[in-house]
Amino acid sequence: MDDTEAPLIDRRTVLAAPLALVLPCTALATAPAAAPATKVLRLSFRGDETSFDPAKISDLYSRCITTQIFEALYGYDHLARPVKVVPVLAEGMPEITENFKVWTIRIKRGVYFADDPVFKGKPRELTAEDVLYAFKRLVDPANKSPSATSILDDNMVGLAEVRQRALDTKKPFDYDAPVAGLKAFDRYTLQFRLGEPRPRFVTGTLASGSLSGAQAREVVEFYGEQTGAHPVGTGPFRLKSWTRSSKIVLERNPSFREMRYDAQPGPDDAEGQAILARFKGRRLPMVDEVQISIIQESQPHWLAFLNAEVDGLVTSSGAVPPELTPIAAPNGKLAPNLARRGVQLYRSVLSDTTMLYFNMEDPVVGGYTPEKVALRRAVSLAYDVHREITLIRRGLGIPAQSPMVPFTSGYDPAFKSEMSEYDPAKANALLDMFGYLDRDGDGWRELPDGKPFTLQYASQPEQIYREYNNLTRRGLKDIGVRIDFPVQQWPAHLKAAQAGKLQMWSLGLSSADPDGQTGLQYLYGPQAGQQNLARFKLPAMDKLYEQTASMEDGPEREKLFLETKRLCTAYMPYRYIVHRLGTDVLHPWVHGYRRPVFWNNWYHMVDVDPERRIKPA
Repeated sequence: MDDTEAPLIDRRTVLAAPLALVLPCTALATAPAAAPATKVLRLSFRGDETSFDPAKISDLYSRCITTQIFEALYGYDHLARPVKVVPVLAEGMPEITENFKVWTIRIKRGVYFADDPVFKGKPRELTAEDVLYAFKRLVDPANKSPSATSILDDNMVGLAEVRQRALDTKKPFDYDAPVAGLKAFDRYTLQFRLGEPRPRFVTGTLASGSLSGAQAREVVEFYGEQTGAHPVGTGPFRLKSWTRSSKIVLERNPSFREMRYDAQPGPDDAEGQAILARFKGRRLPMVDEVQISIIQESQPHWLAFLNAEVDGLVTSSGAVPPELTPIAAPNGKLAPNLARRGVQLYRSVLSDTTMLYFNMEDPVVGGYTPEKVALRRAVSLAYDVHREITLIRRGLGIPAQSPMVPFTSGYDPAFKSEMSEYDPAKANALLDMFGYLDRDGDGWRELPDGKPFTLQYASQPEQIYREYNNLTRRGLKDIGVRIDFPVQQWPAHLKAAQAGKLQMWSLGLSSADPDGQTGLQYLYGPQAGQQNLARFKLPAMDKLYEQTASMEDGPEREKLFLETKRLCTAYMPYRYIVHRLGTDVLHPWVHGYRRPVFWNNWYHMVDVDPERRIKPA
């Protein structure tokens, strides 16, 4: 593609224009006014969604949809940087008592769920019980929620006991059982009572779109196992249609309350102030429909943008693929052909990390004995992360050193660890020292007991993963270790990972709040099989996790975070690889976009100008 590429225009638009000139004036005078054009925001995902039931989601793509449909008590200001928590369903900020253990909240009146046949044509107002019900669903064993342990970590008094009773008796979870830690005092007032201080309960739980989102009990009970295909929330959009792994369409929720555009960018934030000046007071959502196409391969994904079939490629759901970034933004600047078309470019480091996990229960790579630790460390040392960043990511990444990600507490850009090292010589020395030797001289090492072994690293079918696989294979060949890459789609791997059936797999973690504690969930023993896919169980790490969860922010907490980083590096249950740099591009007819830091619910905060849109070829 060269710089002379012209914008794509639908020829039918050009040919039809002269016909209007020959119509009689009377016809023009009496013709009814044209209906306003439907405003459609078109986006794409790089991976498959799994479900739209908030209690059962662990993938980012599905969560990008549910956060448009369901609402939490709190959220984040769309324009404020640094980030700022704002009420969503709540009426103001919580009343906090008893050393961060008791949180009393009033919810807004006049908030209604989207219309659904379950409600039999009657408006269904949100109540305090709907909020509490959603939290209970997260710990109901029948839902197998990936978020269960996160909620249990908050230690809502009495909630774990109701869950355990369901597990012990093998009876359904008792949603009507009184729970001291979850109370509704009246229709609009609720209270959380926690067993331990949780200073960041708002940002870590109440503002997290992945952990909370009010649900109507009658909807879930009516649809049962099909609830994931029938999401009914209070948010700005509702599900219009869904073709699995192909296309998702959201439409404006007619029952959505009157909400006006407002935000609080800093006084010296020129970009934020300009967006606010343009949209302040506009009713939300500003678009009528959102269409999301699932396009997994890089080239079709990029071509869909160039041909105006999608309006933007944005981080979290599908930014510009790294291998195509030199085409979109050579040397960090928008390509001239795109600039002439008015394309908008956004680049920044993301609050995320990619990571390889080792199944700590696997007989080959798992375990805590010195030889097992040595194998994991050697595999890590044999992987050239700098080559990945340079050749595969085209410079769009920085080496990760620990579980903490940018923009969160505990993250220190000056901290360095073995996570980012590439040292085949050290890897070979470790393997020699702990008995992984090539006894038969065929160039491949055997286990310390003399048995042959081949590592199994789960992979996906897309072309980009072949590049990562080749880099990994090359590094392990240099240290005499065989490796295979069993291929399946991402949802299938996720299911196997949660069941503890994968030996090794790499995936990404995006932080949902500004607290570094989020990254430590993946190392916490009670989260094994949920967030903790490595099934890492170390008492010293669990103790640190529990200590940092109860402490207020400050130097003492940062010291404990440093200890967790060192333990993680020493045992290597995860090899953290890169913090990604995202490259977002949007066509000029999309207005008001600002890359979110920790949240995904922004579709209602942007506008589309149908008159400027270039129709797809």
